Amino acid sequence: MKQKQLEIKLQKAQPYVKPSARFEQYSTPAEIASDMLWTAFMDGDIQGKRVADLGCGTGILGIGASLLGAKEVYGVDIDAHAIEVAIQNAVKLKANVHFEVMKVSDFHEPVDTVIQNPPFGAQTRHADIPFLMTGVNVAGVMYSLHLQDSEEFVRKRAEVLGCSAETLKRYIFVIPHTYEFHTKEKVSFDVTLFRFKRE
Repeated sequence: MKQKQLEIKLQKAQPYVKPSARFEQYSTPAEIASDMLWTAFMDGDIQGKRVADLGCGTGILGIGASLLGAKEVYGVDIDAHAIEVAIQNAVKLKANVHFEVMKVSDFHEPVDTVIQNPPFGAQTRHADIPFLMTGVNVAGVMYSLHLQDSEEFVRKRAEVLGCSAETLKRYIFVIPHTYEFHTKEKVSFDVTLFRFKRE
């Protein structure tokens, strides 16, 4: 499968039916998801590996990892409604993912790779910290998306957690009007894809 083929498949995934502002639920665009996954795939961190998507939402990253030949994939999210949609998406796209409703901090299954898009922290400051901590604890390598404005904080947090944080890619993440408090048709965020590696 080529990257463009992956993107086309992921575009078929159903978005959130009942998005929660509290959990900062926004669907990862298929273009960004496929590029994140392809980057990890080309680094040898997907095919034949055990992969986890923490805060998986509707499952796009976990499903993509399965389509790229991951040996085993876990998708974890605190929201049961999101997991329902994720299961439907996995069936639709013929992906094999073990989805579980739980807090990210309660996930302890050892994996090779974590690939995730944690909350940006717009509603709760540093909401991404539990995702970073769990990811580092369960995997040797982690791909994680964060606001560009928080790059320095993320690198310092990586040092505290005993791992390196390499800047891989930068994207423009577009969020359409989703919640009642949104005043614009869409908003764009500059985000960075990091590759964390335990030292």
